[in-house]
Amino acid sequence: MSDPAASGRGGGGIRAVVFDAYGTLFDVHAAMQRHADRLPPDWERISAEWRNKQLEYTWVRSLMGSGHHRSFWQVTQDALAFVAAGHGITDPAVLNLLRDAYWRLPAFPDAAPALQALRGQGLQTAILSNGDPAMLDAAVQAGGLAPLLDAVLSVEDVGVFKPDPRVYALMTRRFGVAPAQVAFVSSNAWDAQAAAAFGARVFWCNRKGQPDEYGLSGVATAISGLDALPNLLQ
Repeated sequence: MSDPAASGRGGGGIRAVVFDAYGTLFDVHAAMQRHADRLPPDWERISAEWRNKQLEYTWVRSLMGSGHHRSFWQVTQDALAFVAAGHGITDPAVLNLLRDAYWRLPAFPDAAPALQALRGQGLQTAILSNGDPAMLDAAVQAGGLAPLLDAVLSVEDVGVFKPDPRVYALMTRRFGVAPAQVAFVSSNAWDAQAAAAFGARVFWCNRKGQPDEYGLSGVATAISGLDALPNLLQ
């Protein structure tokens, strides 16, 4: 994948680095991993299904219009209920443990060092997430990232989920910059593509070495981990 670093900078250069939360800074599969001993042996596949259904519900609700918006926590619970029923996970105690664990997802090991280094370079840092404010606050606190962030932005401010352009406009509004002065980082290819379409300089954190999709080649820089960011943004 090509690196559009030079063309992606605005006249004033990058001024803020904004991260997706779930799957980028926080490990979404840790909730089931934490309670794997109480789940079927194929819990990793079940966790992936939970994540996919969660995202599906956000897209469908956004397409149906503002009257159908629900909080990310609600769609997360709805997705868990669907997937759990399909796999025979019916113990209320187990479901409660999984729901509780989702509020305390750990940050990936490379998250805090990358944020610290970026702030050391004089860059502002933020989260832009589908998560509702209470969920995000809990995750940031659990991951120990609060001192390393200048802002935590939630789609609840516009009442629609990603990839709606109104979500990405929260970045430029918060920092008072042009889209090209924002570096946006996401592990989700569809999210990265939407941010690129908005005009941000985009980094796709492709931790699992997935093939290129959504036309990202030529408009985003692929990185295998967040530790690569500080050098790329010097």
